[in-house]
Amino acid sequence: MPTVEFAVEDGIAHIRLNRPERLNAVAAVLVDDFLAALDAAARSDARVVVLSGTGRAFCAGHDLKEPTPEGDSRARLDRLQDVTRRLRALRQPVIAAVHGYAIGAGAEFALGCDLILAAEDAVFAFPEVSLGLSVTGAASRLLPLLVGPLKAKELLLLGERFDGRKAAELGMVNAAVPAEQLQAEALSWAKRIAEHPPAAAAMAKRVLDAPIDVEPALELEVSHALITETSAAVAASTEAFRSRT
Repeated sequence: MPTVEFAVEDGIAHIRLNRPERLNAVAAVLVDDFLAALDAAARSDARVVVLSGTGRAFCAGHDLKEPTPEGDSRARLDRLQDVTRRLRALRQPVIAAVHGYAIGAGAEFALGCDLILAAEDAVFAFPEVSLGLSVTGAASRLLPLLVGPLKAKELLLLGERFDGRKAAELGMVNAAVPAEQLQAEALSWAKRIAEHPPAAAAMAKRVLDAPIDVEPALELEVSHALITETSAAVAASTEAFRSRT
């Protein structure tokens, strides 16, 4: 069973995160399957992409029950950031249809899309600071562009949860709709975009994204993530030592 589903129907590519038993939380295999699905979308004749999650959530962030893979932390973080890079690099506009939890990396996946529709009762949060971690999906660049620098600092520094209605008020999502209408509304938007000449839609996406350079933000986020990982490892080792003495 793939952790990310991919299908194309009537000119619309559907990418669905598919670890419902873990609320579609991020694990290495999900990142690999997500990137493969994005590559498949790039090769397809789809005119628009809809990103969603199966089960009760869009994506509940990093799976804290998954052991951290051994090896090159930089390579692992770069691969996670490739999700944002490829979402933005796709020629097709990407619509995120967010329901349930969109926490941490899940919220960042949505920010990497071109349009965001949220269920009114969706739950967003950026808890990285409270967990001693760093954002990694260009949220440091994209979030202030959407909600403004002061509000972005509030969301990151406090890490509080907020629903889809609040996200719409902040300008972080395009619209919030009743949960039972979310998929239908996302499909409606996708169909309207699919009816446009694909080259024109691709150029509109490109010209609007042109002034937004996320690479410096991604690089800085990786540097901070490596520092926080090291700090967390040192703290854990110190605590383990103290418990034995």
